[in-house]
Parts: sequence; structure tokens; C-alpha cells
Amino acid sequence: MSFSFCFLLALITIFAAVIDGRRNNLDVVPHVDLNRYVGQWYEIARLPNRFEKKCANSVTATYSLRTDGKIEVVNRCRKSSGDYTTAKGKAKVVDKTTNAKLKVTFFWPFYGDYWILDLGKNYEYAVVGAPNRKYLWILSRSPQMDETVYRQLLAKMAARGFKTEQMIKTPHPEINEF
Repeated sequence: MSFSFCFLLALITIFAAVIDGRRNNLDVVPHVDLNRYVGQWYEIARLPNRFEKKCANSVTATYSLRTDGKIEVVNRCRKSSGDYTTAKGKAKVVDKTTNAKLKVTFFWPFYGDYWILDLGKNYEYAVVGAPNRKYLWILSRSPQMDETVYRQLLAKMAARGFKTEQMIKTPHPEINEF
């Protein structure tokens, strides 16, 4: 190959990497107090994803701090059959400055991005997503969320490049069973 062709190929590769990096650039909240963040969250809505395909309703995520500094993750949902299914995993903080960027795994060695994109002043809601914008969850400390707040969060995430028109609202018909 000629030098000029290799140089051109290198420039194209660098340009593509810069464009990809800008597309995946996604701001997170400035700081998360993990002691306040742990506990039970109700899924209010999500972008469709393969690992929640069988979840019909009553989706929750419960987080607790582990002694090794990681976070235990327990996701639970009710399938259309009425049976509950549970997935247990762990998360690790990858951005110690903000505590807002985590990696979560339910099947080692595979980790996924868990970035906290928005958070209520009193930790009453959280919006979690991934920089590739394929995953997005709106979570709440209670099974219901004020519709105005929900719409505001959707608008914020749409402005940040998420396909919020695809969001699936999560019903919580039997709240007292948790």
C-alpha cells in the first residue's frame, strides 16, 4: 500500500472514532450518594430490552452496599403467568468522582453500563441509561410517578438522544405483595 493511502485510512479511522465518541458522550448527574441511592426502586418505564422480555408487570430493583465496596443488585418482576422471576447481580462504581457511572453484571464476565442520568433532589426518582442510548429506565421510590414529572423526564431524555417514544410503562397492580 502506498503511504498516502495508509495515511488517508488512518485519518478516516481517527475521524470515525471521534464521531463515535461524541455520539456516546452522555452527561451523568454530578454526584450520587450511594448510601441514599441504595434501597428499593420501582420501574416506571423502560426502553424494550431482551432481558426484561418476560416481565409483564411489578418490576423492582433493590440495591444494597456490599462489604467489598460493590453493590448487590436484585431485580424482580412478575411474568404473564403470574410467577415472579428474580435476577441477582452486582455493580461496581467506575467513576469515583461522581459515583454516577457503574458497570453491572448478572453473568460474569459480561458487564453493562449503568449510568445515572437524572436524579430527584430527594432521591425520589432516578433515570438510568447507557451511553449507546439502547437502554433507559425511569425508576421511582414509589410504584406511581406524577405524570408531569414523568413527561418532563421523557422530554429531557429525548433531547439527549433516547428514543423515548418506544418507552414501555410498567404497571404495578399488586403493590402489597412486595
